[in-house]
Amino acid sequence: MLTSDKPGARIIAELLSSYGVRHVVTCPGSRNAPLIVALDAMPDIITTVVVDERSAAFIAMGKALQSGRPVAVVCTSGSALLNIAPAASEAYYRHIPLIIISADRPKEWIDQDDSQTIRQPGALAAVVKGSFNLSDEPATDRLRFRYHERQVNDALDLALRSPRGPVHINVELDAPLQGMADYAPCARRVSVVRPLQRLSKADAASLAAETRGRNVLIVAGFMEPNQKINRAIDKFSNKMNVVILAEAQSNIHSTIPNLIQNIDVTLRGRSIQDLVRMAPDLVITIGGAILSRHIKDYLRRLEDVEQWHIGAQPYCVDSMLHLTRRIEIEPAMALPVLAGAMPPAPETDYVLAWHKASRDGAEHAEELAKTLPWSDFKAMAMVEDKLNRCYPRVNVHLSNGTAVRYFQLFDYSNIHRIDCNRGVSGIDGCTSTAIGATSVYSGITVLITGDMSAQYDMGALACGCVHSRFRMVVLNNGGGGIFRFVKSTKNLPQLETHFAATTELPLRHLAAGLGYNYFQATTAEELDAVFDDFMAPSGLPAILNLYTSSELSAQILNDYFSCNI
Repeated sequence: MLTSDKPGARIIAELLSSYGVRHVVTCPGSRNAPLIVALDAMPDIITTVVVDERSAAFIAMGKALQSGRPVAVVCTSGSALLNIAPAASEAYYRHIPLIIISADRPKEWIDQDDSQTIRQPGALAAVVKGSFNLSDEPATDRLRFRYHERQVNDALDLALRSPRGPVHINVELDAPLQGMADYAPCARRVSVVRPLQRLSKADAASLAAETRGRNVLIVAGFMEPNQKINRAIDKFSNKMNVVILAEAQSNIHSTIPNLIQNIDVTLRGRSIQDLVRMAPDLVITIGGAILSRHIKDYLRRLEDVEQWHIGAQPYCVDSMLHLTRRIEIEPAMALPVLAGAMPPAPETDYVLAWHKASRDGAEHAEELAKTLPWSDFKAMAMVEDKLNRCYPRVNVHLSNGTAVRYFQLFDYSNIHRIDCNRGVSGIDGCTSTAIGATSVYSGITVLITGDMSAQYDMGALACGCVHSRFRMVVLNNGGGGIFRFVKSTKNLPQLETHFAATTELPLRHLAAGLGYNYFQATTAEELDAVFDDFMAPSGLPAILNLYTSSELSAQILNDYFSCNI
């Protein structure tokens, strides 16, 4: 078997395999040809070719997100690398091990008006855990070879070290690039043994003692599904001084009475008296960023409240403005011990107030969805209800904007897994991420997106690696619905021309040209009629285009949160 004769390319390919990388997304180019050839020689690595580097990086991130394993993306020199920055930033704030490998020209050609040369080393430094550069100095001598080998080991170990995250390996490659050599293993993996972090019983007992007699609120942001966390949450069932708020993207599945989902409907329209009765003394946060503006605003306004954060973080995160303690252990390793150390507590007025607010809010949203006219609110309620009741193994990806906010209003308790790019909350890459995740999940993945988000990442639909299990629901309300809702833009005279950016998406023609099944609905009755066919296996991916009124949808959402309906 033949491989590249470039030692740096061979070291990278072998060590990716040794560190458990099984998927690599490659982008065509000439400077990165040695890397692609070396990867092709590795029998346990599956390569996916995607032309657009921005989509490629998000697809790689989606594969890593779904599989739980590191995934690499390989690009050529020049501006190609800069297109990977959006996915790198998302992976950085979501702690996803994305291995970014860029080919580069030798340093003596940088800034010399030579083709496809930019300053690549450190170009992504602000959004990766570490940047590494393999020079093109001859790696034939033992010392230079071991130096390259050590750098790649350090990069891959850093990507997988808690908290995990992206790294960038830049590889200088000089011509000729097409040289070949017989394959023979040459690179060593340097393994690292680190003691498993656990919350000691003594520390847990000390923390549990501080919760005695206090109203505790646990708030869960985005996390990957974790059965240990689910079992830990179950242990809070008899701690009736504890309320657990779990956003959709926290992927917490439990039936204990303390657990409350649908945070926004719970807090919407609460009176001052209700909010006082619901006020915690101690807030414990787990997971990543919180989507709900209502819970953030509520907690930030409180006085005399303490906050602990459980989870490994490379920096201090104090988004609630009450942080007093960081417990630098993964929630799955800390929560079970803490829950076990906390004594049972009788049901309190605090817990009852949260339960009543949650029940009243959920019932109102459900009844409202039945009576409202056809709109984004109605369409999302119907789609979510069908997925929640009838498709238990479906994974859902949500685009940023109104899609993820609507989704939080209704029941999603039975949905297998829910993801959204909330690391930096951009609309770029939502489709690509879902496509990448679909490729490594055996069930159906449904992306629910707005038409502006769909338009932004439309190229991903043509990447050639879209699996037949992929489904895309488009809330087609004529542009960026989120801008018709948020205070900063909804009343501006430039709303429709500069922010919502009304557009006509030719989804039917795109579906026909790209080989997708196409469905559409303009009424609730039409959605009912086509949804099961849209979800049915057919050997092709599918798009469901939901036409709604922009003005009516915006009015309903604004009226809902203004408590006018």
